[in-house]
Amino acid sequence: MSAAGSLLAISDLHVAFGENRAVLEGLRPDHPDDWLLVAGDVGEIAGDIGRALELLTRRFARVVWVPGNHELWTHRHDPVTLRGLNRYEHLVRMCRDLGVVTPEDPYPVWQSPTGPVTVAPLFVLYDYTFRPPGTGSRAQALARARSNGVVATDEVLLHPDPYPSIDAWCRARVAVTERRLAALAPGTETVLVNHFPLVREPTRVLRHPEFALWCGTEATADWHTRFHARAVVYGHLHIPRTTWYDGVRFEEVSVGYPREWRSRAKGPGGTRLVLPGPHPAARGGGAEVRR
Repeated sequence: MSAAGSLLAISDLHVAFGENRAVLEGLRPDHPDDWLLVAGDVGEIAGDIGRALELLTRRFARVVWVPGNHELWTHRHDPVTLRGLNRYEHLVRMCRDLGVVTPEDPYPVWQSPTGPVTVAPLFVLYDYTFRPPGTGSRAQALARARSNGVVATDEVLLHPDPYPSIDAWCRARVAVTERRLAALAPGTETVLVNHFPLVREPTRVLRHPEFALWCGTEATADWHTRFHARAVVYGHLHIPRTTWYDGVRFEEVSVGYPREWRSRAKGPGGTRLVLPGPHPAARGGGAEVRR
C-alpha cells in the first residue's frame, strides 16, 4: 500500500540496445513511495531482464512486472534454453527472488486519493483473433500476413510448450486470469496491466494491419468494464499514447526501439503517470484519443 507516491508505468525497454540501456539507467522515482508497473519486453535474455528489474527494485518502492513476447522467446544467445511455460516459470522465480510482483502473485493494492485500487498484473497472450477483414479463419489470416511479408518473430522464437499452440496457451491464460479477476470482491476498482492491448481498437493505427494477429485476443474485450478498471496499462505496439474506451483510460507506455523513439519530439520518454498519490505530479504523455 502506498502512502505518498505515484503509480507509474513503462514497457518495451528493449535493453539489448545500448541507447535503451541508457534510458533504463535514467529511470528514477520522483518520490520514495513511487511504484513502477513494467508492462513487458524488458529484453530477450534472461540475465538482462534480471539485471534491469534488479536495478528498478533498488529505486522504486515496488515493481510489478508482466511478460511480453520478447521475454518468452528462446533466443539462441541466451544461456537459459528453457521454452514456453518452463521459461515463463523461470522468469517468475527470478522476479520473486528480486521482490518483483508477477501475474502469479497476490494482487497488490494501491491507495489512491479516492480509495484503494487493486493492481492486477496479467499474462494473457494472443490467439490470432485480431484478424483483418475478409479473413474468416486463422489459417487465412496468417496466409494473408505472409503474402504481405508480415510475420512476427514470435513464429520462430516463441514456443508454446507444453501447449500444442500459442492459441491453446492463450486460452489457458485467459481462463485462469478471468477466474482470478472474477473472484475479486464485487465493485473492486482495478488497474489492469498486460503487455498486449486488451481491446483491438489500438491496433487499428498499425502501419501493417496484419501485425494485429500477434497483438491480443478478442476474449478480453470487455475486461476493462467488467472488472471496473480505473486504467488499463499495456505496451507492445510501440505507439505511446492515451486513449479512452467505454470511459476507461488506456495507457500505452512503451519506449520502443531507438530507431522509433529518435523521431519523437520527446525522445524515448520515461515513466507515465497511471494514478496519483497525494502529490499529483505532471508527467509526459502522448496524444489523447477518445472512442
